[in-house]
Amino acid sequence: MTAVEKITPADWMGAADTRALFDAITAGGGSVRFVGGCVRDAILGRPVSDIDLATDVEPARVIELLGARKIRAVPTGLDHGTITAIPEHRPFEITTLRQDVETDGRRAAVQFTHDWSVDAGRRDFTMNALSADPDGTVYDYVGGLPDLRAGRVRFIGDAQARIAEDYLRILRFFRFYAWYGDTDAGIDADGLAACAMYADGIDGLSAERVTSEMLRLLS
Repeated sequence: MTAVEKITPADWMGAADTRALFDAITAGGGSVRFVGGCVRDAILGRPVSDIDLATDVEPARVIELLGARKIRAVPTGLDHGTITAIPEHRPFEITTLRQDVETDGRRAAVQFTHDWSVDAGRRDFTMNALSADPDGTVYDYVGGLPDLRAGRVRFIGDAQARIAEDYLRILRFFRFYAWYGDTDAGIDADGLAACAMYADGIDGLSAERVTSEMLRLLS
């Protein structure tokens, strides 16, 4: 069941660059929402830096729609459905809704979907599965809103299964706790136990991915 809530729209939600991207994609019949850190920070009233979008339109079509509006699009991660749109003032990552068809603890093979709840269910933490419209409507498919507000960093579904899909989620668990966790409430016991169980899996990840995540954690 989807929980829907309304927050006060932030200025960046209606900025010219943002409107240009939403208008371009919806003109082609698609839907698009904000996802990731910008949604979490907007709900908590924190400053927003990076703005990521998700859409039910496949990447090649997104590039066409943006091109029709003279918006540059760079195929930064087409295998996983991601392009970087560069309107006038700032870049935006736009990723097509997807579901995992195969995982090995390092990378996932994905297929695209039109189902927002399916895309939410493949993400790592409940608070990372939130999405929002420019008018401030927030969609929650997995209980992320109460977790975010309580400072609970909780894996979606079974913590061990989520980590086995991508061992980098061990480091992400601690980064999210550093950024959003309530230290009085303590760290999620199931998540912590799963991280300890699969810690050796980090050794099989690329140095680039581990370094990037560690730098973000240390910041």
